[in-house]
Amino acid sequence: MSSKYAYQLITESYLLGGDEAAAKDLGEQIRKKVTKLTGSASLSNEASADLTKQIDALERLSLNVYAEKYPRQHESTATGLTAAQCSQVLSSEFLQYLNDKPKLRSITTQQVRQYTATVTPPTPAPGHVPVLCQTAVDYLQPLAGGKYIDMTFGAGGHTRRLLDSCSETTVYALDRDPLAHELAQRLSQEPEYVGRLVPLLGKFSDLPQLLEEVNVARHSIDGMLFDFGCSSMQFDEAARGFSISHNGPLDMRMDCGRTGGVSAADVLARAEEADLARILRVYGEEKAAKKIARAIVEARGALQRIETTRQLADLVAAALGEGQRLDRLQRPAHAATKTFQALRIFVNNELNEINYGMLLAQEYLRAEGRLVAITFHSLEDTIVKRHINGNVIEGVANPVPLKYCGYDLTHDPDLLESFVQSNWRQLHRHVILPDASEIARNSRSRSAKLRAAIKIK
Repeated sequence: MSSKYAYQLITESYLLGGDEAAAKDLGEQIRKKVTKLTGSASLSNEASADLTKQIDALERLSLNVYAEKYPRQHESTATGLTAAQCSQVLSSEFLQYLNDKPKLRSITTQQVRQYTATVTPPTPAPGHVPVLCQTAVDYLQPLAGGKYIDMTFGAGGHTRRLLDSCSETTVYALDRDPLAHELAQRLSQEPEYVGRLVPLLGKFSDLPQLLEEVNVARHSIDGMLFDFGCSSMQFDEAARGFSISHNGPLDMRMDCGRTGGVSAADVLARAEEADLARILRVYGEEKAAKKIARAIVEARGALQRIETTRQLADLVAAALGEGQRLDRLQRPAHAATKTFQALRIFVNNELNEINYGMLLAQEYLRAEGRLVAITFHSLEDTIVKRHINGNVIEGVANPVPLKYCGYDLTHDPDLLESFVQSNWRQLHRHVILPDASEIARNSRSRSAKLRAAIKIK
C-alpha cells in the first residue's frame, strides 16, 4: 500500500475540526503508557511499600485506633459524615478480612482482587436484528457476479440479506470478533452460500493483507458496507463487558483479547487522572469528565479495583449524583452511558479504524462502486460525513473550509470549490434514519444514521 493510504491516525483536532493536524494521536499515546504499566514486570513488582501503607491506614480507620488519642469535638467529621457513615466507606468483605487478619504486612494484589464482586455467568444472546438492513441493500444495488465487502459482519444479518438479494454475488465478511468469525464460517458452509461467502478475521487495518491472501485486487470491489459500533450479541453477552445493564468483567475488547491489547479494567487501573479525563471528554463527549476521572482515581487509592461493569456504573452514578440524564434525543439514559462509550472506543481504537476503513473504501472500490455506512453516534458520523463531503486531506481533517465560512463573508465559488473536492457523490439529500415501525421492532435502531455514496474518482 502506498504511503498515501498508510494507516492514518485520527487526532483530537480531527474530531473537533481544529488546526493541530500534526498533533499526535491521543489514544495511541495513552494506550502505550497503559500497556507498559500492565506488563508482567509491573504487575509482579507492585509498589509493596505504598500498598502496605494504604492497608495499614485502612486497618487503623476500621479499628478506630485514634478514638482515644483524638477525641471527637463534633458529631460529624470534616466531610460531613458521621462515624458510622465513615465505616460504611469500607466494604463489609474488606472489614471482615481486616478482622480475620489484624496484622497485614505483605498483602498481595491477588488477595485484594478476590474480594471484588463476582461476575454473573454469561447468558445466551437473543437473535440479532440488523439495522436499516433492506435500505442498505437497496443502496448497494447488488449485481450478478459482483463482489462486496461487509466490513462489520457481526451476526450476519446484512450479509445474509445481501447474498439473498442476488444469487450470483460474492461477499467477503470481515470482523475482528472471533465469535462473529465463527458465525461467518458456519454461514459459509450452508448449501446456498457455499463459494459465495468468504469469512475474514481481522480489523479494518488488516484488510489489505487479508484481501491479498484471497487474491482480491484494488479497485475491484462493487460495494462496501459498514455497520459501526457493537452488535447486539456483544451488548447482550455479560462476559464481554460492553453493557451497563448486564454485570460482567470489564473487558470491552472486541477481539476477545486475540491480539492482546489492554482491557477497560486495565485502563481504569493504570491510566493517569488527566488521561482518563481526556478519554472521557474526547471519546465520550462527557462534560463531567474530570469529576468522573477523579472518582476513579480515588477508588484506586482506596484499593478498590474496578473490574466489573456494575462497579463502574455505580461509581459513575455516585460521582455525578444527578437526577436521570437525557440523551440528545431527550431519552432517559444511564449516567455512565458516555463513560462506557468512551472506554469502548479507546480500548478498540475505533475512530482510527473507522478513518482507515473509509480510506480503504476509496482504495478498493471500483469507479462507480457504492459505499454504505451506518453510524450510531456523532463521532462515527462526523468521520464518515467528512470523508464523503471531501473535508479530508491526506487522511486528516481539512480545516480550510471552516475558515472561509460565515454569513458576513463572500468568496469566489470556484475558490471555495477548490478547497473541497470530494471523491464521492452522495446518493441522498439528507441522512437516512429508521422509520417509526423499525424503531418499534428494534429499539437499538433509534440512533442509527445511514449515508450512501458512489465513488466518482
